[in-house]
Amino acid sequence: MPQHFESDTITRHTDEHGVCTVTLNRPGSLNALNGELVDWIWHTFYELAYDEQVRVVILTGAGEKGFCAGADLKERAQMSELAVRKRIDDYGRSFGAVAQLPKPLICAINGYAFGGGLELALCADIRLMAAHTRVGLTETKLGIIPAAGGTQRLARLVGPSRAKELIFTARRLDAQQAVAAGVVSEAVEAPALLERAHALAHEMLGSAPLALAAAKIAIDEGIQADLHTGLALEARAYAGLLSTQDRLEGLAAFKDRRPAQFKGR
Repeated sequence: MPQHFESDTITRHTDEHGVCTVTLNRPGSLNALNGELVDWIWHTFYELAYDEQVRVVILTGAGEKGFCAGADLKERAQMSELAVRKRIDDYGRSFGAVAQLPKPLICAINGYAFGGGLELALCADIRLMAAHTRVGLTETKLGIIPAAGGTQRLARLVGPSRAKELIFTARRLDAQQAVAAGVVSEAVEAPALLERAHALAHEMLGSAPLALAAAKIAIDEGIQADLHTGLALEARAYAGLLSTQDRLEGLAAFKDRRPAQFKGR
């Protein structure tokens, strides 16, 4: 059954197929990250990790102009240094919950994604981007650096040299540049962005949920290790699937030439 959840700063809707769309909901501020939104991101993705009805998640922003413009600088200007330090820790907790979601996560970047907004998008497994917009880690022009995972996730995604170039220059990339740099997978005309994200999500629904979770862990943890360790991680992830009902269902479906009916068990 479809499910809908909403707060003042974030909404969540799960369709009958198990695709959940999470929408940052502060369009008047280009979905800038104030304290309430950061807290709700953590709460939402913590809950999604344990929601058995959710198979794939799409993250996007409300409005046409901004996915997430980064930190709410109006709020930040009124905060003490200690409060800012706490907020950075809050980012780490919230973005960690996004990155560690044990399900595929597609980010549909519908508008500007600067600073913390792009750092949030980097937590996703796959990023699609509206063709009209721009993205960038722009913190160095404010006298700071990306501190919500940007220096680490971007370097792992595009390589350290390219990450340094983009961060040192605070460059704002258009869609074509973002695809060429490897920051996003695909640029899509804005009216078709969510449709493309849902099409990709529905492709993933044909795969077993436990297998998707295992593959995600193997890739995310293996890429941070040497090849020998990564291969061992892969072998353990594979071994953990051998006794699952979904594996047996996959074999039976292949034999019977029918679509598999996976249950996540």
